[in-house]
Amino acid sequence: MTLKDIRGVPVSYSDQKAIDAMEDAHICAMSFYGDPIGRIDKVLKEHPDFIMGHCFKAAWLTQTLETRIYKRMVAALNAAEALWDKANDREKGHIKAVKAWIEGDFYGAVQQWEAVLTRYPYDLLALQLIHLTDVLLGDVAGQRDCVARVFALWDEDMPGYEFVLGFYSFGLEENADYLQAEELGRMSLAIRPDNPYAVHSVSHVMEMQGRQAGGISFMRDRAPSWSKSHFANHLWWHLSLFHLDIGQIDRVFDVYDNNLRTPHQTIDKYEELDAAALLWRLKLLGVDVGDRWASLADKWEPSASDTLYAFNDVHAMMTFVSDGRTEAAQKLLTANERYIDHATDANTAMSREVGLPFCQALQDFENENYNSCVDRLLAVRYRTHRLGGSHAQRDIIAWTLLEAALRSKRYGLALALANERCALKNTSVQNWNYVARAHKGLGDIAKADKAAARAQSLMAG
Repeated sequence: MTLKDIRGVPVSYSDQKAIDAMEDAHICAMSFYGDPIGRIDKVLKEHPDFIMGHCFKAAWLTQTLETRIYKRMVAALNAAEALWDKANDREKGHIKAVKAWIEGDFYGAVQQWEAVLTRYPYDLLALQLIHLTDVLLGDVAGQRDCVARVFALWDEDMPGYEFVLGFYSFGLEENADYLQAEELGRMSLAIRPDNPYAVHSVSHVMEMQGRQAGGISFMRDRAPSWSKSHFANHLWWHLSLFHLDIGQIDRVFDVYDNNLRTPHQTIDKYEELDAAALLWRLKLLGVDVGDRWASLADKWEPSASDTLYAFNDVHAMMTFVSDGRTEAAQKLLTANERYIDHATDANTAMSREVGLPFCQALQDFENENYNSCVDRLLAVRYRTHRLGGSHAQRDIIAWTLLEAALRSKRYGLALALANERCALKNTSVQNWNYVARAHKGLGDIAKADKAAARAQSLMAG
């Protein structure tokens, strides 16, 4: 007997209560509240033949990109595959997608989910997985277009519309359509004020446009609605970027110590990623961060040789070189070198083209081999999207390149890079300080003073 979910998508199971309970778990996953895996586990304990329940569990676990949960993901897939003969076309598509993922074919997984979405445009799980995986892969156009393909079929009467708005908003933002991105993000928040992903999208718009004061106000005003979500760590990081951009270092440390600095390792990699990304930015500015690197490196060291996702590897490397953990750093580099020589999965290209060169550049930077750091990063600067993540996250590569250019006394290059940054965001204190340092290095004191004065005026508000 085939029933349907709340959006009319067929499910090959005969218990509507189980289907509705899976919807509750999916709402947890989309809103980053509660425990979606715990919820679906309870459902599956009572309904072990619920194919779509196993598909949901396996599919959601793909997004962690953590070897710590790999066995659980495989077990969920095996449970679904054991029921293959009872599965409908939609469920078989989800099974094929997760199987491709586990085999390392992330792009193949997206294609399988896209085939499901084409036939079932209201399959919100498929849409979410395509969008989020495109973010992980750095497929900027895909993040937007996967939603565009079905968006005209959705409206506010369809359950989950607010989440579709949030996905589309972020995809538009990453493709520099800031006006429409903010409009759709705020529409999502009008329907569901506690949707962290929509808050995230609007904060990205403000970050890219250099609207620091507005961004700080927006994030702090809405903090009560998102600060208890599982996405809160990343949103606190976004708030810290606004403060960092206008030179409010004390506020940055306040966010780090009270919101990003957890005392133990968790299964939420965002905590470790965001903390590393923020401390490295402070390092580039020459700010003393005390003992913060040590505790963070403790959390990263167990996954030094995971080689599951290049984006994770580069953030691990930041902690290892900054805390003087040469053995851990070498372990990571060796694991990556062996991996790209033998593996053929989707992450291999990400590691070969950007991940490993950036890890090596980070080591160069720490060892004060700034010329080598510059040369490595110049070679990859126009394909950094292959690392995955967002424009805001990948900006750390461009920032590292610029600081290395200054420290290697390649002032002409540094000025060119600093001018690029100011052209994109002329409200950033840090960008104008870089322009000033580059002009000073070139001996043009008048222009250096002018740029420094601009930075000071921005700090003063």
